[in-house]
Amino acid sequence: MKPSMLLPDEVSSEAKTSLTKKMRDQRITLAHGSGGKAMRGLIETLFVRTFNNPVLEALEDQAVFPLQELSQHGHRLAFTTDSYVVHPLFFPGGNIGELAVNGTVNDLAVSGARPLYLSCSMIMEEGLAMESLAQIVLSMKQAADQAGVAIVTGDTKVVERGSADKLFINTAGIGIIPEGICISVHGARPGDAIVTNGFIGDHGVAILLARNELALESNVESDTQSLNDLIAKMLTVCPDIRCMRDATRGGVATVLNEFAAAAGVSMYVHESAIPMREPVRGACEILGLDPLYLANEGKLVAIVPQERAEQLVATMQRHPAGTHSAIIGTVKVSPAGTVLLSTTFGGTRIVDTLVGEQLPRIC
Repeated sequence: MKPSMLLPDEVSSEAKTSLTKKMRDQRITLAHGSGGKAMRGLIETLFVRTFNNPVLEALEDQAVFPLQELSQHGHRLAFTTDSYVVHPLFFPGGNIGELAVNGTVNDLAVSGARPLYLSCSMIMEEGLAMESLAQIVLSMKQAADQAGVAIVTGDTKVVERGSADKLFINTAGIGIIPEGICISVHGARPGDAIVTNGFIGDHGVAILLARNELALESNVESDTQSLNDLIAKMLTVCPDIRCMRDATRGGVATVLNEFAAAAGVSMYVHESAIPMREPVRGACEILGLDPLYLANEGKLVAIVPQERAEQLVATMQRHPAGTHSAIIGTVKVSPAGTVLLSTTFGGTRIVDTLVGEQLPRIC
């Protein structure tokens, strides 16, 4: 459980009840996407009231910022977008709204950027419970506050019943990269260390549990969290981080393969060094899944100079989002473009790019 990311139940329930009482309808109807009074009421009562910032409250078709204000944070603009179609909408440790905010914040943060502003577009299915929507919007606000970003513009669409799976969310984000930071997928060099910030595979297993696709009991929760504060601390001790990505779809294996291919190097990973919860390991053994491909929503993989790795990991371990950080491998010259895993049985195997879809719709 991530106590800093979740409101106490009674506060969350009170806020959700307060919002839904202000809405005339208990479920989303096609009228909420028609451009008329129902849509205006939904936007003003739910979204504007909850996200609560002057840029959004202007209700323009765009968010406008002074360039001078942006340039105070750095000299390059980082811009990203992502869509979230997770099923179910609520899962152990989070929901689709919290996921959408954290995912976009993290996509900015792994470039070294300071995330500032998000957009939010929601495609809602006719019949979606207003109570569920209110809870999701409240969690988005809380996640944005936790990450220090503002949701400043957005859009709503309603599709007919059966045309979507309750709710799809698209978020885009803007951040500023400070001078002197140059993190690139092409940056890995032989001799560098491979670092991650904690247990892998939690999100993938939590989603399977939420769908009742595992015939076991477990308290595994999604690791969804914003990483921008952790990354800011990392950059203070290691401003020359070579590469960094959050290991979402395709997991750690996909990120390492992308690094290896882009830089023309080999990633050599020690299985025994990879942090993993025993319930996740057990679920993978039962189902024949490779945990390196499991989705994460609060884990990063970074390539850093070897001489800075131990100090960096020590700094990460002092942060709540990096308690179980570890050095998990080394960058080597050859075989170029390849990821190799040193197994606990003493052998070595190739970890290739994922073929097909191991866990559909996990983010």
